[in-house]
Amino acid sequence: MPGSLGPAGPVAASGARYVGLAGAALLAVAGHLGGALPDAPLGVTPASIWRAPDGPATLICWLVGTTLLVGAWWSLRHGAPSTRWAYVTAGLWALPLLVTPPMGSRDVYSYACQGWTYAHGVDPYSVGVAAAGCPWLDTVAPIWRDTPAPYGPVFVLLAALAVGLGGGLTGTIVALRVIAVAGLLLAAFCLPGLARAAGVPTRRAAWLALAGPLVGVHLVAGAHNDAVMLGLLLCGLLVAIRRPVRPGALPLAGALPLAGGLPLAGGLPLVGGLPLVGRLLLAGALLGLAVTVKATAVVVVPFAVLAGVRHPYTVRALVRDGGWLAGGLVGAVLVTSVLSGLGFGWVGGLTHSGDSEQWTSPPTAIGFVADYAGALVGRDPQAVPVIRAVALLLLAGVLVVLWWRTWRALRRLNDVRVVLRGAALALVATVVLSPVFHPWYATWPLALLALTTVQTRWFTVPTALAAFLALPDGTNLARFTKAPGALAMTALLLTVLLRATRRSRPG
Repeated sequence: MPGSLGPAGPVAASGARYVGLAGAALLAVAGHLGGALPDAPLGVTPASIWRAPDGPATLICWLVGTTLLVGAWWSLRHGAPSTRWAYVTAGLWALPLLVTPPMGSRDVYSYACQGWTYAHGVDPYSVGVAAAGCPWLDTVAPIWRDTPAPYGPVFVLLAALAVGLGGGLTGTIVALRVIAVAGLLLAAFCLPGLARAAGVPTRRAAWLALAGPLVGVHLVAGAHNDAVMLGLLLCGLLVAIRRPVRPGALPLAGALPLAGGLPLAGGLPLVGGLPLVGRLLLAGALLGLAVTVKATAVVVVPFAVLAGVRHPYTVRALVRDGGWLAGGLVGAVLVTSVLSGLGFGWVGGLTHSGDSEQWTSPPTAIGFVADYAGALVGRDPQAVPVIRAVALLLLAGVLVVLWWRTWRALRRLNDVRVVLRGAALALVATVVLSPVFHPWYATWPLALLALTTVQTRWFTVPTALAAFLALPDGTNLARFTKAPGALAMTALLLTVLLRATRRSRPG
């Protein structure tokens, strides 16, 4: 493919496979020695972890394991030898992390308590898990004990199901991990179809999206609900773009060939089966379920609407086809919100997701620097909430501009790849401009970037660095590097902005 190297040779690929497996095994050992165990002390520091009985072994296994896993993933960033090889290797790396305690964060215990709250007849959007009387309260990070659940009703139902199936805390954690792995398997199932639509090798897309270090640690071992959101999101996009065209329609410009000589229009197979309206409703329903797991998925919906529009791309077609997809989404949100008995209280819970302040969020880092500068002149500007609010307004503007440019490009090029690209950039903008960033947030845009980007370094490097931000017990290193981290992030943003400004000048 243009602009990238070919896949690695068999010897190099085999070496990368077993280096990564060794890294995953070391991470699993670190999890057993000092992971986010239920009885692990909270509020610890890296120094106190080192002084613990197994502290040195824990940190050494964690650092070496992360380095090996990141290095093996990075070495094949241009593509695994084959799609099957990529899937097998990603699964092989996940095996040690399936049988280790939670690692990288303690969020899974919050999920368990929120599911327990709902299962015992208490609205998790009205009270925190402490007020609800969750018996596993001591396992939840203190910052999240008194805040309502910030997740949609579908995930609250899944968490309650895990509580019912698991019985005790251990069984609930196992059930939540199975749910997360199911979300990853759904994403893996959808990747080949999306890769064909995007015109990229599946072996590369699958490798970048599924074998990355953040996937195994945070989505498998950490059982984050982002895995379920991603699976539903990719499935909704796949259903939206695999639509039939009118009989006799000519192939569109930019058509892509498929193995076996199947005809394509705009890069899409001419598929039958479910009628177009049914496909759009189903795509909307899947996206609605993704939103009711984690609201972040909503930024992809406008681009999914474009993916569902039939050629010719007119405003009338946009309203007609987009209306069916939007109807499926609204229907899914309404049905799950009403039938769960939770209503729309989950929307209010989103306001608490920014309670944590860390420099890994660019707007928060800029706010920190502004506060530091104010302190030097004897003022206390409290800039963090202001900069965060400005960033959210900027995000809204960026999403509108991205959608408009994607719509214009789609009308000009007749190629669904511009839609997937727009959705990927929308998720990138969301990650960059959100008030909070945790390492697993990088998995949101990763799958779509793997499908749409030829030059991968600009997003694989941050992904690799994010793998080193958390310790196995859930301690976030950003908490202990506030000032230098904020200054470094602000300097990085200024550098990127300066380079972008220079490139945009004529000539």
